[in-house]
Amino acid sequence: MNKTININLGGVFFHIDEVAYQKLKNYLNAIRRSLSDDPKGKDEIITDIESRIGELLSDKVKDVRQVINEGDIDEIVEIMGKPEDYMVDDDSFSDESYSYRKSKAKKLYRDTNDKFLGGVSSGMSHYLNVDVIWIRLGWLIAAFGFGFGFIVYPILWILLPQANTTAEKIEMEGEDVNISSIEKKIKDELSDVSERVKKGIDDVSETVKNADYNKYKNKAKSGSQDMVDVLGKIFTTFFMIIGKFIGVILLIVSVSVILSLFISLVTAGSIDFFHEDWFYNNFDAINNSGLPIWGVSILIFLLVGIPFIFLFFLGIRILSNNKTTFSRVAKLSLLGVWLVALLSVIFFGTQQLIESAYDGSVIEKQDINYIPSDTLQIKILDNENLSGESHLKHRWGYQLVLDDNNEEKIYSNDIRFNIYQSDRDQVYLKLHKRSQGKSKISARENARNIGYSIEKLDNNLLLNGYFLTEMGHKFRNQNLKVDLYIPVNQIIYLDNSTRSFLHDVENIQDLYDRDMPNHYYIMTKEGLSCMDCEREDWESSREESNSFNMNIDENGVNINVTGDDNENAEVIIDKNGVKISSSNDSI
Repeated sequence: MNKTININLGGVFFHIDEVAYQKLKNYLNAIRRSLSDDPKGKDEIITDIESRIGELLSDKVKDVRQVINEGDIDEIVEIMGKPEDYMVDDDSFSDESYSYRKSKAKKLYRDTNDKFLGGVSSGMSHYLNVDVIWIRLGWLIAAFGFGFGFIVYPILWILLPQANTTAEKIEMEGEDVNISSIEKKIKDELSDVSERVKKGIDDVSETVKNADYNKYKNKAKSGSQDMVDVLGKIFTTFFMIIGKFIGVILLIVSVSVILSLFISLVTAGSIDFFHEDWFYNNFDAINNSGLPIWGVSILIFLLVGIPFIFLFFLGIRILSNNKTTFSRVAKLSLLGVWLVALLSVIFFGTQQLIESAYDGSVIEKQDINYIPSDTLQIKILDNENLSGESHLKHRWGYQLVLDDNNEEKIYSNDIRFNIYQSDRDQVYLKLHKRSQGKSKISARENARNIGYSIEKLDNNLLLNGYFLTEMGHKFRNQNLKVDLYIPVNQIIYLDNSTRSFLHDVENIQDLYDRDMPNHYYIMTKEGLSCMDCEREDWESSREESNSFNMNIDENGVNINVTGDDNENAEVIIDKNGVKISSSNDSI
């Protein structure tokens, strides 16, 4: 039969038997001795610890007459810190043997005080000593990027223990397990508890204050209010999930873009540093701004990357409860850098556009010495030593080549070839050279610098299928139009090499440009006429045009029109008059 003692812990009265009281007293005395000699600090710590013990005992007392026994004290000590945590002897906390030990290493627990799902990420952040947001970001990448995160996280959730006791929480954080660290942890927990208690008291006070006025109204509406509250929670949870999903998308997209920009920046910088020929020279051929490759890369990185950095931290803020992920100074600094990058891009971009603001052209005329009775063979040739292409054809754009003197030139096949009737008894060429520049004079000068040559060999007119431009003049959309003028009755032969260069060449038979090579033509007063084309060749060419065809011969004029809806109309003009007919009716 044990004596019962009344005690006060943290402002709460308890009934405790004599054995339990003595064990609790020895426990508190041992804690008091382990603290510093500062009486004020020691008293504050003991008061906090007693308040914590009082709170834990209150949870155990179900009846005001219930007596605290030795087993209850053992459970409290287990929560506050097991005897082995302090290297205590088995003599019920004897004054002579009470001391403490230090934790040898961190232990991995789940931290449920800062959990998003199961507290795995928070526990890992304590163990690895990194911010929890990076652990959560790693799980997102592992889950949505590689897939194994969906399997590993639940396994860790099941296997990892939860940090419940004060000693476990201290071990999780890697601190020394002693009275000081326990006191600090308890103080933090008490602060949270005080906030919750204060909030609860405020809620109760508000309810009591309004009870007399809203008594009957609350009773009438209690059922409907509960339903509204449930629906509100459902919608809140739904939108929270949507928000978290948006946060995940923002993180994945922003990280991908930032990494891509960083890799591009390093690559471009390396190319510029090592002076890689292909990329460096092509960039130099079109760069009119004067900005080097690394400068362009840095501006693009800042202009595009900084907004995605803001999106990255926005995603972190959505997924984390930490509202101080990005300081005001950092935001303003990045904004200032972005504005400088924007102004730089506008300046150098304007410089690039100015260099191509105007179009200019020059026309060069060149007479061709020939014998009128000879058939003029027209061929278009390439220099395989320059281009390295196995097949010559019209191409847009340009490429960089080395000429016979090993000087780098801009090479282009952007040439159009046409044939017209000469206004005099002479075969001649008109070369229309076109280019761009920052002024009309500059554009015309750039056009004049286009290098192009032709050659007359016996009865062969050899035209280059390319032109060259000096690297110093840059590529400014240069192109060349070659017009051949031949007098009436002059016969020419179009070699197959002209096929892709012919451009809307008018002829009596209305042959398509692709059908004209490999045939002989004579220039008549009515225009260029094929001499060896079979009738079915040019008639099939007309049929393919599916538009307007006209034939003039000794029998009169025959006009055939085919509409988009395959309706045919025919006009015949002969000695009998004019006759118009269509697939629907006739006149």
